[in-house]
Amino acid sequence: MSSPGDQLGYGGLRLDRTGQAEAFDAIGDRYDEAFPHKEGQVASAEWLIASLAPGARVLDLGCGTGVPTARQLAESGLKVVGVDLSDRMVALARRHVPAGEFHRADIADLRPGGPRDLGRFDAVAAFFSLLMLPRAEIPLALRTIDHLLVPGGLFTLSMVEADVDDFEIPFIGSTIRVSGYLRDELREVVDAAGFEIVDEASYSYAPASADVPPEVQIFLRCRRHA
Repeated sequence: MSSPGDQLGYGGLRLDRTGQAEAFDAIGDRYDEAFPHKEGQVASAEWLIASLAPGARVLDLGCGTGVPTARQLAESGLKVVGVDLSDRMVALARRHVPAGEFHRADIADLRPGGPRDLGRFDAVAAFFSLLMLPRAEIPLALRTIDHLLVPGGLFTLSMVEADVDDFEIPFIGSTIRVSGYLRDELREVVDAAGFEIVDEASYSYAPASADVPPEVQIFLRCRRHA
């Protein structure tokens, strides 16, 4: 008999995070130095703040250093829970956002029947975290987010527009693997996971780090079907 996690399709996948967490452990505070301008991220978090009641629970999925999103949400009176695969990032987030609750966890840990149950959330933010997964896992991650949200809950995400799957790139002195979609395909994948896209924005972005190429960032603001 399959477990609830297997029903999402995780049972047949080998989860390979080799080098991903270690890269971000090594990057540490340099991440915020390489990406100093996060207008799209800040604007999407402001949408959550304006849409949620004070005290609402928000999951920051792939919270990184906690800046700006977890700090922005916590300072607005929301209850923030952050998860990240990197021990170093979790430590930084705890330091930067003492009002938040942070855990080292993989999104696959949060799936139905998975090893971590953090409860349900009024909203989930996933800024540039899903792109760290192979494409085969992204629909499963989206269905996990659907499971984590209350009916009608809000979900905002960002991805880099790129037609790549588990593609190795240099990144702030380390190497990571990333995936992406072209815009129309990203919309289709998010819609198929059960979300209504209520707004969309894109930004052309040139990071401060010389080894990170310019990119087009797509931000989607979504609502879980009730």
